[in-house]
Amino acid sequence: MKIYVEDLRFQCIIGILDFERVTPQDVIINLELEYDFQEEFINYADLASEIKNTMINEKFLLLEDAIEKISKNLQENFSKIDTLKLKITKPSILPDCRVSVEDSFHFNLK
Repeated sequence: MKIYVEDLRFQCIIGILDFERVTPQDVIINLELEYDFQEEFINYADLASEIKNTMINEKFLLLEDAIEKISKNLQENFSKIDTLKLKITKPSILPDCRVSVEDSFHFNLK
């Protein structure tokens, strides 16, 4: 089974520049995960809440660090996840483009 959580939008402190450490910025998170759906399901709201809380509470310097931390938290809290693709976008950090970082993880491969 695949689950997609797309365009999860909120503001948080993320970045290495001084202004990025003071003013919350918009972020957009997309994830795709696969898991073995038998009789248990993964609650989408719980996934979204876990991601948002991690981003807001940690105040990361780099998008890359945020992706690593979120993937570890999801693996610990949603043990049914087999594979995960996670993308974080900062839509307004540069004047003429969006900046995104993406990575894929494999947890419970048989």
